[in-house]
Amino acid sequence: MNIKLENLSPNLMVEDMQKSLDFYCEILGFTKIMAIPEEGVPVWAMLQRDGISFMLQSRASIAEELPDFAQMNAGGSLLFYFKMKGVDDFYQSVHAAGAGIYKEPNVTFYGSREFAIKDPDGFVLVFAEDQ
Repeated sequence: MNIKLENLSPNLMVEDMQKSLDFYCEILGFTKIMAIPEEGVPVWAMLQRDGISFMLQSRASIAEELPDFAQMNAGGSLLFYFKMKGVDDFYQSVHAAGAGIYKEPNVTFYGSREFAIKDPDGFVLVFAEDQ
């Protein structure tokens, strides 16, 4: 048997697709590479930046396939940890663009310089660079 996991693409449930697209594309610099529908405000979109990709999907669209999602909270207990280069410059960029800073830049006990923000649905995004 030859089993191999090849990729992980999180699919984030969002309440306001346009607000989330604006946040990820305009503030964080992601690019929308696919969307359904292609015109207007999509119910699903794939975003990408620097080899990192993930999906955004409206609550109504997810609930059509997985009804339990109609009652679930978006965001909350999930944290995304981005390893990167240039964390201080990125902090300045997202802070200047109006992203609410959840945790100011700091050096952790494990030697990583990082800061955290929250997206419009409450997902926590941590950006970290090894020192």
